[in-house]
Amino acid sequence: MAVTQGARMKGRVAIVTGASRGIGQAIAELMAREGARVVCVARTANEGDHQLVGSLASTVAAIRSAGGEATAIAADISTEAECLRLVEAARSAYGRVDTLVNNAALNYYIPTADYPTSRWIKAFAVNVHAPFILSKAVLPDMIAAGRGAIVNISSGSAIGPGRGPYADQTVRGGVMYGASKAALERFTQGLAQEVAHHGGIAVSCVSPSQVVPTAGTVYHKLVKSLDDPAGEPPSMMANAALLLASEPPERVNGRVTYSQQILKELGWIETGAGRGVDRQGSGYSQI
Repeated sequence: MAVTQGARMKGRVAIVTGASRGIGQAIAELMAREGARVVCVARTANEGDHQLVGSLASTVAAIRSAGGEATAIAADISTEAECLRLVEAARSAYGRVDTLVNNAALNYYIPTADYPTSRWIKAFAVNVHAPFILSKAVLPDMIAAGRGAIVNISSGSAIGPGRGPYADQTVRGGVMYGASKAALERFTQGLAQEVAHHGGIAVSCVSPSQVVPTAGTVYHKLVKSLDDPAGEPPSMMANAALLLASEPPERVNGRVTYSQQILKELGWIETGAGRGVDRQGSGYSQI
């Protein structure tokens, strides 16, 4: 992995959702090391509040112990009121927001025929509506500053099973999550085109090339353990998000890409594997 300059985010104010653990935690900590003042957002304020290890308190403590600057805002971003509250809290803490990482995501692995409508709606609220509401809320800051970055975190699940007949007829319960991530990728490119005339603003989207071993992916049995060799470390996604947030907009605006694909393309790693490298990505990543 290429060594960054250590100041790619100097002077920046970044909101990172889903920052209590996993990919979001890694992104928040890296952006802080690169000089950003980071607003860490999640529902889990303290250890023990959730069945999985990880909390905003732990992420912020790690950032501060490394000499960075961060603040925690506990919020349920499934509602517009909470989204707007956290943006105002971020401004009160650090001033104008110029970086937004929409990482938080919600899913329940339930077949569509059994999926409770209330859970479907709430998951879409977190995965699709919140990125829209938060982007809309921070865009005035970015337009006024003449710079900004919105990085949306997608998933390989945005790639559907294709047309039938289906040799594999296993029901895995991933329809909602895949549909919401496909919507997020379309939202990314649409918003990127809309903000292009302002100059200085980049809207992009990145997915892991390989499954990232985290407390969540281990819990859902997507990987065997936190050191599963079949996965990629959270640092891959953190570096990809950092790259997309800090590169000139003309290089990354509208990009829907994969962690190892974009890192290899821009010279941050020499070799890569997985989606976007040796496996085809989603349709949005190819246009």
